[in-house]
Amino acid sequence: MQKLLSWSAVLCWLTVLLEGYDLVVLGAVIPTLIDQKHLGFTAAGATFAATISLVGVAIGATASGPIADRYGRRRMLLSSIAVFSLFTAAVPLAGSVSVFAAFRLIAGVGLGACLPTALTLMAEHMPPARRAFASTITMTGYHTGAVLTALIALRVIPHWQPLFYAGGAAGLLLLPVIWAKLPESAAYLAAKDAPARVRPTVLLRPVYVRATLGVWVGSFMGLLLVYGLNTWLPKLMRDAGYNMSTSLTVLLMLNIGAVIGLLTAGALADRRGIKPTVLVWFGAAAVFLAVLSVKVSSTVLLDALVLVTGIFVFSAQVLIYAYVTQAYPAEIRATAMGFAAGVGRLGAIFGPTITGWLIVVGSANPWGFYLFAAVAGIGLLAMAAVPRTTVDGLVPVETAEEKARAV
Repeated sequence: MQKLLSWSAVLCWLTVLLEGYDLVVLGAVIPTLIDQKHLGFTAAGATFAATISLVGVAIGATASGPIADRYGRRRMLLSSIAVFSLFTAAVPLAGSVSVFAAFRLIAGVGLGACLPTALTLMAEHMPPARRAFASTITMTGYHTGAVLTALIALRVIPHWQPLFYAGGAAGLLLLPVIWAKLPESAAYLAAKDAPARVRPTVLLRPVYVRATLGVWVGSFMGLLLVYGLNTWLPKLMRDAGYNMSTSLTVLLMLNIGAVIGLLTAGALADRRGIKPTVLVWFGAAAVFLAVLSVKVSSTVLLDALVLVTGIFVFSAQVLIYAYVTQAYPAEIRATAMGFAAGVGRLGAIFGPTITGWLIVVGSANPWGFYLFAAVAGIGLLAMAAVPRTTVDGLVPVETAEEKARAV
């Protein structure tokens, strides 16, 4: 059992690492693409390629859930990694900006399916009482992948093509290992003979509707924070009067805080309950984001504030995924996870856009910080509305008749 659990943990973690790698890779190469005028790239073309990638991720995340519930998590994971890997490796071969963007779109579809499927598989290989920790520890792969991309980029840029070849090759090398070592989840195998095909509308049945709507709003707000801050925090700090060095350092401190938060939030949620913990995390994020609007003269104090903000901002979103793995039964768990991730991706697109608009109109400081604080507050209210859970699922647990009708 321990060997099985170890392989599951490592392979799901490596799958999530691929998404972290892809999070940074386009941002790392965009300046070079524009400077070299590769394929005629302009700032507008690069923005389109970046946006269409996130659209693909949203499509992949949403579509993956019902497919994984119907045909299995293992098949879905293998297929999604294959699509992501092949089209990532093909990006340097694109003959035009449009084809470049199309390859990124398709790669995004595959990538979008990877994370929710890996989180579902990982959770189902863990006892229910340890699923929050499983979700948060798996998501440390996300930040590891982002750091890995940055380190590789420092070595190879301006030769940007190896970054895409490396990402594609990593996925292709992972495929045979997953095929050989990662079994299908026992929970899926036990539920696969459900009396009817899973339909996404099941998530809005009365027994699930509070949880579903709360999770969707919370996930939207959570990823709006993650992508909005990672994209614009340095600029917000510059507009607040800090120098360039300080503005870049806070981004590093934010992500160090994210790792600390992921390592602690899951363990605490397994002991105290996922819902109470996620409420504390969103509430603390709102407070510290608002505090960042106040300029401080001490660099040490600023770094400490940003570090603590990162602890709460990033893992609040991951605790929502942990809630999904515990709240929904196995026959619809992947569907619930896929839709939570897919709706969240809309926030990932919206966050950088609205913050960028505030910067354009000259209102980023302090309103950018207040915006993020308000977003965290809405996330708190959304998750306050969801039913609490036990290791057996939602409370009150649905009746057998309701559960049968749900599928």
